[in-house]
Amino acid sequence: MTKFNDYLNEQLKDPSFKKEWDALEPEFSIMQAMIDARRTSGLTQKQLSERTGIAQADISKLESGNANPSLKTLQRLAAGMGMRVKVEFLPTGN
Repeated sequence: MTKFNDYLNEQLKDPSFKKEWDALEPEFSIMQAMIDARRTSGLTQKQLSERTGIAQADISKLESGNANPSLKTLQRLAAGMGMRVKVEFLPTGN
């Protein structure tokens, strides 16, 4: 993954690219949080699907960023992993 990271770091020097990348950060964070929570719970997507009633294909789409979850969906996923959802609003740092 070093080649990708090197490429990404080079691209992030371009202000317009960095602006777009930063705009996607919240989506990336949600995707990664879902993946990390599921792995921490020791569950496969299929097992999480069985616990939540959410199709495994839909869980895959959420984790890959090909779908945007509602808060209700995030809560169902969290409950299936014995967790809860926490949403924060943070200062932009401008």
